Amino acid sequence: MKGLKGIILAGGLGKRLHPLTKITNKHLLPIFSRPMIYYPIQTLVDAGIEDILIVTGGMHAGEFLRLLGNGKEFGLKHINYTYQEGEGGIAEALRLAEHFAEGSSIVVILGDNIIEKNIKDSVSGFIKQKTGAKILLKEVEDPERFGVPELEGDKIVGIEEKPKKPKSKYAVTGIYMYDNKVFDIIKTLKPSGRGELEITDVNNSYIKKGELTYSILDGWWTDAGTFESLLRANNLVAEREGGNDK
Repeated sequence: MKGLKGIILAGGLGKRLHPLTKITNKHLLPIFSRPMIYYPIQTLVDAGIEDILIVTGGMHAGEFLRLLGNGKEFGLKHINYTYQEGEGGIAEALRLAEHFAEGSSIVVILGDNIIEKNIKDSVSGFIKQKTGAKILLKEVEDPERFGVPELEGDKIVGIEEKPKKPKSKYAVTGIYMYDNKVFDIIKTLKPSGRGELEITDVNNSYIKKGELTYSILDGWWTDAGTFESLLRANNLVAEREGGNDK
């Protein structure tokens, strides 16, 4: 889709997956038959987004270039890369994409988010929205692991990060759509108790302006940042791919 750029956040040290991530970046670990990073790239390409930036970091950043090159396998002519030094949270990583966005709206996906179907309809809805932000929600059994929205009617009135008592059964998935004002919002953020710039604070800023919409993600969704969720992602994709072979 013209004028919309895609950003995949694939930095971090993947400490929760040690010792697997001592020798490679988390996003290069296998999910069934392909490296993890292939799935978010395919999600963006399937939504019609071909101008893509991968934000990576750590000691294994060069392996992305060796693996992906210019993205010919995905029908792309070029993939952009940028490097995140250290860790500073999702919003900190996103800040590195400002030069790439060049005033455009963006679709951001976390590099360990794997989905069953596609986000084309949600992206189309965001384009019609013209300003503000859109997030994708999914009902989960363990919302306390994620950012959790508080819903009133068809509006989100607030998002809490990893709450002990979640106010809904929904998780904010790692797929976000923002207009270019997101970079100004990030500049106003202060580090959280974890010492990070939180994406939840970005989303809550849009809520305060009355500019955040949401869709419910179709099909299954999982992250792959823990041993349990990495196994779940492998099993879900294996089942899906196996179904395609029948």
